[in-house]
Amino acid sequence: MKYQQPFSLEEYQVRLHKTQQSMLEQGIDVLIVSEPANLYYLTGYDAWSFYTPQYALVSQDWDRPLCVVRGQDVNGARLTSYLTDDFILGYSDHYIQNPAAHCMEFVAQLLTERGKGSARVGYEGDSFFFSGRSLNQLQYHLPNATLVDADALVNWVRSVKSEAEIGYMRQAARLTELTMTKAIDRIKPGVRLADVAAEVYATSVAGLEEYAGEYAAIAPLIPAGVGTSCPHVMWRDEVYQQGDCSTLEISGVKARYHAPQSRTVFLGKPNPKAYDTVQIVLEGIEAVLNTAREGVYAHEVHAAWDAVISKHGIVKDSRCGYSIGIGYPPDWGERTISFRPIDNTLLTENVTMHFMPGVWFDDWGVAITESIRITKTGVECLCNTPRALFIID
Repeated sequence: MKYQQPFSLEEYQVRLHKTQQSMLEQGIDVLIVSEPANLYYLTGYDAWSFYTPQYALVSQDWDRPLCVVRGQDVNGARLTSYLTDDFILGYSDHYIQNPAAHCMEFVAQLLTERGKGSARVGYEGDSFFFSGRSLNQLQYHLPNATLVDADALVNWVRSVKSEAEIGYMRQAARLTELTMTKAIDRIKPGVRLADVAAEVYATSVAGLEEYAGEYAAIAPLIPAGVGTSCPHVMWRDEVYQQGDCSTLEISGVKARYHAPQSRTVFLGKPNPKAYDTVQIVLEGIEAVLNTAREGVYAHEVHAAWDAVISKHGIVKDSRCGYSIGIGYPPDWGERTISFRPIDNTLLTENVTMHFMPGVWFDDWGVAITESIRITKTGVECLCNTPRALFIID
């Protein structure tokens, strides 16, 4: 018995064809895919096994990828992927955490046996899941191949979503809305930040009556007080104090698709500077939502944001958005499009972005963000959480 596949066989075939076309354009015969999100995208394989090496092998002349996993994870690939047994291969535990051997030897043998020993072989050079040792072993065991860094090739294929993918992102957005509402309702003086994080986990996983949620690629980011000056710190044992500012960055997840969102909360009346900063951020958000659409460059979106905050004397030297979709730890970003001055990507319909106009100062910060879908005429905000400063009396 298999789990119900989230996508049709036809969709997987389209994904494979687009990947093979991109490989052809880059002169790549075989691609070794190591990033879990890309492996999931191409095969449907979904398990918490990415702490060991695992790969999808894509060739120009194969009608489906090979899925290479640890031997004990073969059943998981059978259960969750669309592949038949002859396209799922497990390597021995001999290769697990063995300083004298690496499973890239197994991969090299597979490619050699299939006539790819002298091919142009692409690898994901900047993936979190492709180590320097992996590359060294690939070079050693495949000496006649030409190795090509094809980092983010599949990520770019993923950047334009199908209607089915957009559907899952909308479902994830419903979970985000529910979770954000419950989390904000939980914030009160004397409540631990950890209790709000627990509310996020409980609500986002339990989900709705129609469907449950899944674990997010990033843990809930819920700082308070001076912690709001740090965009990526975690909760601790501290409790909320009257007068605190708190930010929440969370995401609902469905079929591994994310719809992240941030909101800012004040316990009591915010000080004038903080209140004014929130109004500037909200003005900047409206400028971006009125600018982004198909046919606009990513750097033009950033310019719309920067024009608003700069006239108010605010400097933000980090990007204000990034492409999203499938996510596995440690990130729900796709590592492709960014809203920043140097990005010349032309936006197209069904590109999905986390518009992230957070501003952080020495001892406090503000984050109000939206997950958006680019359309021909503008944007669709995936979540419907009120875009405002939340004040808890």
